[in-house]
Amino acid sequence: MRLQNRFSTDIIKLMKRKNTDNPEILAPVGTEGSLEAAVYAGADAVYFGAGACNARRNAGQFTGERLIEAVRFCHAHGVNVHVTVNTLVRDEERRDVADTLTEIAASGADAIIVQDLTVMRLAKQICPELQLHGSTQMAVHNASGVKMLEDLGFSRVVLARELSIDEIRKIRAETHAELECFIHGALCMSASGICYLSAMLGERSGNRGMCAQPCRLPFVCNGAEYALSLKDMSHIAHYDAYREIGVSSLKIEGRLKSPEYVAAAVDAVRRVRDGEPYSEQTLKDVFSRSGFTDGYYTGRRNHTMFGVRTQEDAKRAQSVLSGIRELYRGPRNDVPISMEVRVIKDRPTELIASDGTHSVSVTGDAPEIAIRTALSEESARKSLSKTGGTPFSAESIKCEIGEGLMLPSSALNALRRNALDALYEARAAAPARTIREPDLTLTGRPRNALPKLCVRFASFEQFTDEPSIAWYSLPVDTLSVHPECISDRAVGEIPILIYPDEEPHIAETLHTLKEHGLVYALAENVGAIRMAREAGLIPIGGYGLNVTNSDAIEAYREMGVCAQFVSFELSAPKVRDLRSDLPLGMIVAGRLPLMQLRSCPARTDKGCGTCEGRPVVTDRKGAMFPLICRERRYSTLLNSVPLYLCDKQLPPLDFYAVYLTIETKDEAAALIRSAIAGAPPEAPHTTGLAFRKLL
Repeated sequence: MRLQNRFSTDIIKLMKRKNTDNPEILAPVGTEGSLEAAVYAGADAVYFGAGACNARRNAGQFTGERLIEAVRFCHAHGVNVHVTVNTLVRDEERRDVADTLTEIAASGADAIIVQDLTVMRLAKQICPELQLHGSTQMAVHNASGVKMLEDLGFSRVVLARELSIDEIRKIRAETHAELECFIHGALCMSASGICYLSAMLGERSGNRGMCAQPCRLPFVCNGAEYALSLKDMSHIAHYDAYREIGVSSLKIEGRLKSPEYVAAAVDAVRRVRDGEPYSEQTLKDVFSRSGFTDGYYTGRRNHTMFGVRTQEDAKRAQSVLSGIRELYRGPRNDVPISMEVRVIKDRPTELIASDGTHSVSVTGDAPEIAIRTALSEESARKSLSKTGGTPFSAESIKCEIGEGLMLPSSALNALRRNALDALYEARAAAPARTIREPDLTLTGRPRNALPKLCVRFASFEQFTDEPSIAWYSLPVDTLSVHPECISDRAVGEIPILIYPDEEPHIAETLHTLKEHGLVYALAENVGAIRMAREAGLIPIGGYGLNVTNSDAIEAYREMGVCAQFVSFELSAPKVRDLRSDLPLGMIVAGRLPLMQLRSCPARTDKGCGTCEGRPVVTDRKGAMFPLICRERRYSTLLNSVPLYLCDKQLPPLDFYAVYLTIETKDEAAALIRSAIAGAPPEAPHTTGLAFRKLL
């Protein structure tokens, strides 16, 4: 057997005909069973986790030989592999992350899906050829966010699930990176990556891949019993719109789901792509939460989006599973190949097989002189076209057969098997890559300074120009109405969520504030960092950037951030160990924002009604979580009790922050005084996650 660097003209033409502008069908994989289901049902790509650094740590992980064989299997079948390395990392985990990335790069996987910029930095050191995809955990929901990741070297961005098709169209028109959008599967209630409900209530961080899904429990708001549980999304019927605007990949959620679920969803998308009908009822029967919603896609975000998994939903699944299994009984034989067989007197029979990129040649017995029936071209084609059990389909067969020669069909079958095995191996082989050992040295300084106090004001009514406050922030829209609040200690808070229609307004506001003397802007998202810089403002990184390690701090410093809040999911001992030359701070008092919601749970079938923007969500134990409406753009769910750490022994950071939200002016002033004095709390409170062990 020998590999040949030659291309078949026929197969190249065939591959060109198959090269369309259709988006990639990207399937979730949690087990070997779901991997086969995805590939055999017709997925173009799959995504799965490797090791503990992924957002579904409870799903099956592909490591060691499992990872190598999974990638080989996928590549042999013409399927790309994206590996999720999309959780937040702590300093002591960097060695494990580096080892995981090295293993992924060596396996030949095509891309990694990333949330933490530490993973980005390590991947660039270890294997620059490994493509970077920005995870939906980065909450990228506007053009500025996509452009920021483009600047960092990401080739693809997974957009937030809360976007409408019109908003995606606007982002596509302004950016160059590939866009990946979810088309089917579960919806998180909060914008991904900025949900802390599971961490705060159950010490299981969604940002660390351990979400306990407390949002699926009974939470009551305006009479709704499951006010934080959304139906699953299904946008499969809208496939053509995604294709027309240039979305590169359509993603199916569900790494914890069954092989039948994966196969049914992949098959449905493939059918729509091919212009065939599909059964939405079958998809509902396999798995749904009281049906599906396309509320985000259409922009009709109302009470009909909410739903839960009922007993009736579960019962219906059993009736369709056996039929769905027929979708992934074996390979689809959809990798087109060409074959050329040469049967020449006194020479070993040769068979060449090519997929247009890889070409292999195998030889067998020399033909004999025919006594009765000579080998015909028809007979040879019949033997060579039997590709069942392989990924291949013989689309072109050329025969060069000497006159009066005989070769048994068993010999031709053996040649075919050997050639297809060799072609499989050629396709499955990992590409040659340069893999380097990363530098894991941390060079930043430890902390020993006396921290300063800063205050985040939510409104002008709370504002007080207390001289002992080192700096303060106000929303940029508030500063634009009250420019008298601008001073050398002022920071403009950019909204954590800025959807495409609002992006020009926020950009203009930032430029105007710059002209009025504002110097700094608080950025809770990578897109906001870019917007601040474009307006000539110096960004301060907020809690929403989810900083949990020293490397990420350095990454944000390189992006122009002048100071950085650490994540409030990070415990005090972990905060103490951070090393950085960038000033660091943490929130020490106030109600923590646990969710950012674009679909408001207080909305009824009559809309907002008389709601004044301050409804309450109540859990099954009676705890009340305030909800703040952000001018009907989105809502913020606050913790049921305030955080208070001002009387505790805390890490020696550069600044501590009082985070004001729903407090009155008097309550805000009292909280600031208590923080300055380090006084014990006077009301029910929580110490948050500062002294708890978070999974």
